[in-house]
Amino acid sequence: MQPQTPIRLLLVDDEALIRYGLKAIAELDEAIEVVGEASNGEEAIALAETLQPDVVLMDIEMPVKNGVEATVEICTMLPEVKVLILTTHSDDKYLVQAIEKGASGYLLKNTPPQDFIHIIQTTHRGYLQFSPSLAPQICQNLKASQAHQHKIREWKGATPREQEVIRLIAQGANNREIAQGLYIAEKTVKNHVSNILSRMGLRDRTQLAIWANNAAINQSYSVST
Repeated sequence: MQPQTPIRLLLVDDEALIRYGLKAIAELDEAIEVVGEASNGEEAIALAETLQPDVVLMDIEMPVKNGVEATVEICTMLPEVKVLILTTHSDDKYLVQAIEKGASGYLLKNTPPQDFIHIIQTTHRGYLQFSPSLAPQICQNLKASQAHQHKIREWKGATPREQEVIRLIAQGANNREIAQGLYIAEKTVKNHVSNILSRMGLRDRTQLAIWANNAAINQSYSVST
């Protein structure tokens, strides 16, 4: 049996002490390899392009270019890279921005160290990660958005196959897993995802998964097994 390839992690924080602590925790597990460190958003973008990490742990407030701006560029340039926001803020503005810009998760810096490695691993597998204390705020903001309510209504136009794709995306499945589960070609899955995002006016599958996990959508698109 071949050994599992370590998860390539890029640490981004303007405080060297924070990066040191995060690296020390991450390296406790052989399944994670810290491949680089950046102290601002511009460095993060450059290193992400060079190093091709699997996961980027991104601080929000940094000099030169902040974490939200860096997340936009990295998610656009490298759509397969998962960006996990790490910050001290629980302010609604940051929550919404992180989601809209393609972040795969949003965690506060007081997350217990014992949860840190597990969160990186699940983020790498494609699952959205949010601190439990932040989840109610996320739902409240999405439900309060008129644009969000408009999108919920438009979901009723999805075909049965698109509904299945949406359901699997909400569960964190990637294109290959969706193709295997539905017995269709991976290229067909990509076409379905592209059509859904275009019709819904969504930027990427992260936003799609957030909306799909909304209780109203789950109820509308529950698929009997």
